[in-house]
Amino acid sequence: MKKFLAILGLLIAFSGNLNAQIEEPVSWSTSVKKISATEYDLIIIAAIEQDWHVYSQYTAEGGALPIIISKEEGTTGFKLVGKAVESDTIKKYSDIFEVYETYFDIEAVLKQRVVVSDPNRTQITLNLTGQVCKEVCLQIDENFTFSLTGKAIQKKAVTIDEKSKLLTKQLQLGLKNKSLLKSATDNDSEGGGSLFNIFFLGFIGGLLALLTPCVFPMIPLTVSFFTKQSQSKSKGVSNAILYGLFIVTIYILLSLPFHFLDSLDPEILNTISTNVWLNIFFFVVLVFFAGSFFGYYEVTLPSSWGNKMDTASGTGGIIGIFFMALTLAIVSFSCTGPILGSLLAGSLTSDGGAMQLTSGMTGFGLALALPFALFALFPSWLNSLPKSGGWLNTVKVVLGFLELALAFKFLSNADLVEHWGLLKREIFIGIWIVTFIGLALYLFGKIKFPHDGPLKKLGFSRISFGILVTAFVIYLIPGVLKTPTWELNALSGFPPPQFYSVYEQESDCPLGLNCFKDFEDGLKYAKETNKPILLDFTGWACVNCRKMEETVWVENDVYTIIKEDYVLISLYVDDRKELPKALQFDYLKSNGKVKKIKTVGDKWATFQAVNFKTASQPYYVLMSPELEILHEPQQYTDKDTYYKWLKEGLKKFKE
Repeated sequence: MKKFLAILGLLIAFSGNLNAQIEEPVSWSTSVKKISATEYDLIIIAAIEQDWHVYSQYTAEGGALPIIISKEEGTTGFKLVGKAVESDTIKKYSDIFEVYETYFDIEAVLKQRVVVSDPNRTQITLNLTGQVCKEVCLQIDENFTFSLTGKAIQKKAVTIDEKSKLLTKQLQLGLKNKSLLKSATDNDSEGGGSLFNIFFLGFIGGLLALLTPCVFPMIPLTVSFFTKQSQSKSKGVSNAILYGLFIVTIYILLSLPFHFLDSLDPEILNTISTNVWLNIFFFVVLVFFAGSFFGYYEVTLPSSWGNKMDTASGTGGIIGIFFMALTLAIVSFSCTGPILGSLLAGSLTSDGGAMQLTSGMTGFGLALALPFALFALFPSWLNSLPKSGGWLNTVKVVLGFLELALAFKFLSNADLVEHWGLLKREIFIGIWIVTFIGLALYLFGKIKFPHDGPLKKLGFSRISFGILVTAFVIYLIPGVLKTPTWELNALSGFPPPQFYSVYEQESDCPLGLNCFKDFEDGLKYAKETNKPILLDFTGWACVNCRKMEETVWVENDVYTIIKEDYVLISLYVDDRKELPKALQFDYLKSNGKVKKIKTVGDKWATFQAVNFKTASQPYYVLMSPELEILHEPQQYTDKDTYYKWLKEGLKKFKE
C-alpha cells in the first residue's frame, strides 16, 4: 500500500511538468563493427540529458522498465547472440519502487552481437524499448536499421523536400535573451489556483452525486454495516475510513491513463480537447446523460460487473473493503457517470489536461467518501439525515438541466475552431436562457418528468432555488443584446468570445483591439512602428484565454497599454482552418519524427513548441522587433500582476 501511494503521488505531483515543458531527453546514434564473415556487433549509443536515467537490461523487476532489444517479428536470416553488452551503469536503491535500480547516466553504449546466416542480407533492423526517467518516466520505442555493407542507418530515412525545409526554417526564431524563457514555468501563477478550482468543482460534483438516488440511500446502510459487523467500534471506524480512502483511490486511478498520454506527447491533450469530432461526441454524450437524469432511460454499466465485485467484496479484510468501494462506484454509475463525464470533458478541454483531471477526480472521490468516514465516527448523525424521497429525483432533474447547458459548450468549441458560425455568442447565450427558463418552470412545478410524483405544494428550498435560477436568466438576457447593459463577467470563458457575434464588430480581435493573427505580419508592423510585441498564444477553446481577455485585458489601464504601446499578435493554436496548399509542409522533429503542418493551429502550436518549449495557453511573451525577450513570459494571472508585467516590459524596451 505504501509503495502504491508513493508511486501514485509521484505521478500526480510531477506529470504536469511535461505538459508545460517539452523535452527530448535521449538522442541516439549507431555504428556497426564486423567481427567475422558472419558476426557483427551492432552498437547503439544513447546521449542522455542531465538528471535523466535510462534503465539497464538488468535493472531489478518492480522498478522502471528495463531496455529490451529484439528483432522485428518474422524476420529471418540472422539471430541475436544473448543480451547486449552494456557500458558502465549505476546501481542505486529507489525509495519509490523499493528495489535496487540499475541505470545509465549521461551516456549508454549497447553492443548487440548478431550472427548472420543469410549471405544476401545487407541490413538488420532492431527494436529497442524501455524507459527514460527523471521526475516522471517516458516510454522508449525506437527502431534502428544497420547496414552490414557500409555506414549504419540510425533511423528510417525521412525525405523532407526543399519547400518543407524552407517553411520549417521560418518557424525557428533567432531569439535573444532566451534565458528569461527558462523560468516561465516557475512563474506560472495559474497552475496552483487552477488545480484548486478544478478540485473544488470536482468536490461540488461529488456532493451533488451524494444527493442522488443511487448514492444517498447507501450511506446509512454502509455505515451501519461497518459499525455493527465489526468486532469493535474502533475497528468499524477504521474500516469505514479505509472504505472512503479506497473510493478516493478508485477515482484517482481513472485519471492516470491520461497522464501517460500527456507524457508521450505534451501537445496530445490539447489536440484531443480541440478535436472537432471529439467535442461533438462530448456534446452528444452530455445530451444523452441529460436525458438519463430527466428519467427517460437509465445509463448503467453491465450488471455482471456489479455482481462480480459484490461477490469479491465478501472476501473480507482490506481486499474485501476495496471491492466494496469498487461495487459502489459501479452500481452508482447511472448517477455519477454523467457528472464524471462532464468532469472528464471539462478537464480535457481546459489547459491543465491530465493534472486538472486528477485534481477534479480527487475532489469528486473525496466528497463521495467523506460521509462514510464521518458518519462512522459520529453514528448519531445518521438520525439527522433526511429520508429518501422525491427530492432525490428533483436533484437528478436539476443536474439534467445543468448537463444540457454544459453540452452546448462543447458544441461551441467545435463551432469556434472550424469557424462554422452556428453558435455565435448571442445564440449560445439564448440557448442557455431557454434551458434555464425550463429549469425554473420545473422548480415551480409547471413541467414534470417521468419519475416525478404528484407535487402537492412547493417547499421553501425549491421556491428559493427557482427564484435564484430566474435571477440568473435575467442576468443572461443582456448577453443577447447588441449593446448589453452589463457584461457577463461571471461567465467569462464559457460563452464564445465577444467578437464572435451575430452583430457586426469593429474587428475580429478581443475587445475590438487591433491584432495580427500571423507572426510575420505582426513583426513587420512592429518594425515599421518601432513598438514592442505582445505575443499571445491562445486558442478558440481556451477557457482561461477568454477569462484573461474578459476580466484582465478589459481593465482600462491594461487595455490602454496593449492598444497604444504594444503590437498584439494573437496566434490560435487550435485553429482547424487549413493552410493554403502551398504553405502546408512536413516538419521534422528533433527525434526524427515528422509532423504534418496542415492547419493554422498546427503551424502556431509547433511554432510555440519550437521557440518557447511549451504547449500551454494562454502564454504571453514580450519581445522587441529585433526578437529580444523583454521579460519572463506570463500565463494566467491577475490584473495587477499583468499590468506590472506590461509596464516593466515597456520600460525595458525603451531602455
